[in-house]
Amino acid sequence: MKLNNIIYEKEGEVARIIFNRPEKLNAFDFPRQGGIQDDFIKALDMVEDDDELKVVIIKGAGRSFCSGHDLNTVGHIYGMGTKSGDKRAPQKTRLRVDRDWLEGVHARLLNLYKVTIAQVHGHCIGEGLAIALCCDIFAAAETSMIGATEQRLGFAGSGIGYIPILMQSVGIKRAREMMLTGRQLNGREAEVAGLCARCFPDDKIEEEVEKMAKAITLLPMDGLAIGKATTQLVYDMLGLGMGHTIGYISHTLFTNLVYAPG
Repeated sequence: MKLNNIIYEKEGEVARIIFNRPEKLNAFDFPRQGGIQDDFIKALDMVEDDDELKVVIIKGAGRSFCSGHDLNTVGHIYGMGTKSGDKRAPQKTRLRVDRDWLEGVHARLLNLYKVTIAQVHGHCIGEGLAIALCCDIFAAAETSMIGATEQRLGFAGSGIGYIPILMQSVGIKRAREMMLTGRQLNGREAEVAGLCARCFPDDKIEEEVEKMAKAITLLPMDGLAIGKATTQLVYDMLGLGMGHTIGYISHTLFTNLVYAPG
């Protein structure tokens, strides 16, 4: 399967999905735009269909993990900045786009029947943070820049499905402060706050994540699958699964924004 914006590697029971838009700090688009998000969906298909795999490491090429969404094209999926943007896209179109994104990508990643490890370095903002939080293990390099900075575009506390996971991870008050001020945490601060599981020196994170993945491959395949399935039940009990439904609806509401003073 051809992937233009992602490098897919497999070594034994471990796969690696590597975001490969380094010139854009691995900024994402939306599903059905034919870019990196669609490639990511294809890569997840490959992981799910491979019965030999136990672990997938998700990381970024170049200076960053993922800097969020590419703001040059972010509104095009809704018709903004295009000829079709002369008429506001109907709500059903916006709801479909956002559902395909949050339920079709984030929720799917959260409940994938393989163990997922986010290997984060450089920028991990917005979409990058969402992807990292939807992984089973979030490992960060010391100099990472991790934040919910996209909330400063106007969401101010919603508009994406990772918010419940963020609040469960760092607490409601710290999560609200991060969203409202745009404050970014480095890897060490993120580890102390409970945002990531482990922090490693920049020159050691690759080695340490690979060790982690190898340790997980010692677990039985069926045990990992059942473990992920029962973890989904726990997520549902905590209300984390609902976050993606709330997120896509609130994101659709946000895309009705009107630019005006104040």
